[in-house]
Amino acid sequence: MAENLEIQPLTIKQVPVGNAWVWIVSGFNLFKANPAMWIILLVIYLAIMIPISMLPVIGSVVSTLLAPVFAAGMMWGCQALIKNQDLEINHLFEGFKRNTSQLISIGGIYMVSLLFVAVIVVLALDKDTAELLVQGKDLSPEQADAMLMPIMIALLLIMPVLMAYWFAPVLAGLHNLSAVEAMKLSFSACLKNMLPFLLYGLIFMVLLIVAIIPFGLGLLVVAPMMMTSLYSSYADVFGIEQAVPTSPDL
Repeated sequence: MAENLEIQPLTIKQVPVGNAWVWIVSGFNLFKANPAMWIILLVIYLAIMIPISMLPVIGSVVSTLLAPVFAAGMMWGCQALIKNQDLEINHLFEGFKRNTSQLISIGGIYMVSLLFVAVIVVLALDKDTAELLVQGKDLSPEQADAMLMPIMIALLLIMPVLMAYWFAPVLAGLHNLSAVEAMKLSFSACLKNMLPFLLYGLIFMVLLIVAIIPFGLGLLVVAPMMMTSLYSSYADVFGIEQAVPTSPDL
């Protein structure tokens, strides 16, 4: 099982914009180290999370709370590959053995933050528009135009939430930080490296579009790469010694 990094100091580095591509390529190399097992882990994850998310009332709550726990497990899997160890199914469930309460807390804070954003957006809408949206009816052109401002508000508020969430599972999992500490550190790291992350996001959007084209089969590669490239970005930004190569070749 992967070594715990609690004793390794965390220092946020400001990395070049071009490192966004390095994260993608390094993430692909981590996937390529054991593609079959990554796909198996993805299938197991979906087999657990999809039925849970479909449960009435509590499904979305439970799946949001568990997401950081599974994400941390995948980070232990990445670390194992970096140390030339085997990637195992057990890695997916490692978050249920270490700092589980804080990982679930991250999901809780994330969920409450998104709920807060949703409430703000609804309050910014006029009553008639909100009712039509709830009923699933079409909006008039004027009502559609009026939604532009609430959408911009939502994007503005969601961005810091995503920044606080991005590194939080790996920091709480591998470094045993509390949920609040992990999310604060994640936000600071993303803020300090805003441009690389914006480029990373654009690249991944293109990859997702391409992955969907061949009957969605490309998602079997791109979906695990969301985890492996997350580990690569974490290792780069926090200067982790066993980081993936900084100039890997495809």
